[in-house]
Amino acid sequence: RKHALAFMAEHGGTMETASLRVFGNAEGAYGANVNHLVDSSCWDNEDELGNAFTQRKGFAYGREGRPVRNNAVLQSTLASVSLTYQNLDSVELGITSIDTYFDTLGGISRAVLQAKHQQDGNAAVAPPVYIGDQTQGAGVVRSLNEQVALETRTRMLNPKWHESMLQHGYEGVRQIEAHLTNTMGWSATTGQVQPWVYQQLAQTFMLDPVMRERLAKLNPTASAKVAHRLLEASRRQYWKPDAETLNALLQAGEELEDRLEGVQQGVLA
Repeated sequence: RKHALAFMAEHGGTMETASLRVFGNAEGAYGANVNHLVDSSCWDNEDELGNAFTQRKGFAYGREGRPVRNNAVLQSTLASVSLTYQNLDSVELGITSIDTYFDTLGGISRAVLQAKHQQDGNAAVAPPVYIGDQTQGAGVVRSLNEQVALETRTRMLNPKWHESMLQHGYEGVRQIEAHLTNTMGWSATTGQVQPWVYQQLAQTFMLDPVMRERLAKLNPTASAKVAHRLLEASRRQYWKPDAETLNALLQAGEELEDRLEGVQQGVLA
């Protein structure tokens, strides 16, 4: 009621409109499209991702049950958010396994920061993002930073995990690439992925010529995407590889692209 009255004092309107709190897509639509922007690299700055979320999720559901666009109430509500949160209830899927999590939780986290910027200017602070891990019975709450680090160590950097993925051939390499893209999705929407994550992933999958050859043989398209995604993360300042690492990554990316186009066979050491 307090927030609704404050909204009415600033914008006018009715209590029914000011108290709207359930927002989602228009009828027949799904998702925030943040994941599609990240996957296609078709965005220039992070605010575009927040804008995509609010454009897709800016439809309020009131007593009539029909979605009506109401950006003013949504922006006012987002500006009052103090934290964002997501429950995990399956050991099969983590927040870097599928793009749905950063599309929704990441998207709203970026939208909250933008709404706070509009309200408070440069004094705005990004909301903390938490993950409630309910997969082991007793719930554990971690920061997003901690959860991404945990999943990176236990999955992508864990030989038992990535070797099991490679046993599935083409699809296994695609899954490795998807985990990397989803990780960068969290960087793009929240900025809460530590740089060492990209450094270690680069060393494990691209800077090791034996591993790179294995990936390229199993799935040349996904392996090239791994190299390009690591380079994209560097361009977007999510990590800063030293000159030697960057040059090696550039060479790996060019080599995998040439292989994909049939220019050369095999991986250079």
